[in-house]
Amino acid sequence: MMPLSNWLCIHPLSATTDGSGTVSLDNRGLAYGDGFFTTMGVIDGQILWLTHHQQRLMSHAEALQLELDSHSVLAILQMHAEQLQQGMLKLMVTRAVQDVRGYGYMPTTSGSACEIWLKSSAMTVATTERLRLPDGCLIPMQPISSAICLSSQLACLPPPLAGLKSLNRLDNVLASGELQGIKAQVLEDNIKPSIGEGLLRDMSGRWVEGTMSNVFYQLSDSPLSTLSSEKTSSEKLSTLPLYEDNANYLITGQWYTPSMAQSGVAGVMRQVIIDALSNSKHPVIIRSLQDEDLPQLSKLFFCNALRGVMPMNRLTLLSGEVVRF
Repeated sequence: MMPLSNWLCIHPLSATTDGSGTVSLDNRGLAYGDGFFTTMGVIDGQILWLTHHQQRLMSHAEALQLELDSHSVLAILQMHAEQLQQGMLKLMVTRAVQDVRGYGYMPTTSGSACEIWLKSSAMTVATTERLRLPDGCLIPMQPISSAICLSSQLACLPPPLAGLKSLNRLDNVLASGELQGIKAQVLEDNIKPSIGEGLLRDMSGRWVEGTMSNVFYQLSDSPLSTLSSEKTSSEKLSTLPLYEDNANYLITGQWYTPSMAQSGVAGVMRQVIIDALSNSKHPVIIRSLQDEDLPQLSKLFFCNALRGVMPMNRLTLLSGEVVRF
């Protein structure tokens, strides 16, 4: 088994390394962001949401014209998951070095050869609650937190790049830096509740996702609340340690999630939830989230494959006003 936090090239053996197993500066993922990645949780030796991760491997390889045998890759991943037992696996796929100079590559009917890198890590995400989906699957549910609208923006991308978890994540990097600065100031000022995630819009002005997560929301006709020193009765209830019974959290009311057609990452957990609710009374509706919708939010949560559902009880707008739910 490879040591935790070390990268291992699982394909091919002749990858672009410097001779000691370290990635070479000629690697196209490092040079151009030419590739994609996915991060998987492992519990009791099993990869969570394995089918959805396989779908990502196949769809991303097709979009980027890479030759990838997803079944062989999954067999290797499952072997490492059994050895790891508890933790995280991060898989990174890059286009192999090309004979063409610069950005270019030679298209083929089967796709470009690729290099596949894998890293095992300890699980750093702690969860005490789990949420049961309508299909019986259990997903992590984090303690209630608050969110804030960020001024950073996501790039709008053309098909087939929009929605991909590509190695080009500089917009998320800058947004995460903005969020960490806000969190540090909140901690210094001893302001509560804590901020769990930032909401990001793209260059068209639509609110799309979090810095590391997708977003789901519900709407109501409730007026905008402004920040005050006294909490309302509903806010007092919402700050209790999660929900005594969260069994109906996802199946009560109509959930919406923004489209990934021009920006953002179509996350694994996003698709898990969409699929799980597809045959329910209220299937998820793909709908843009606009500025005028924010005061009408009645529920909001972020999600990703490692943290599961991250419920929020308030959202601070760019104006400083606060929507509570």
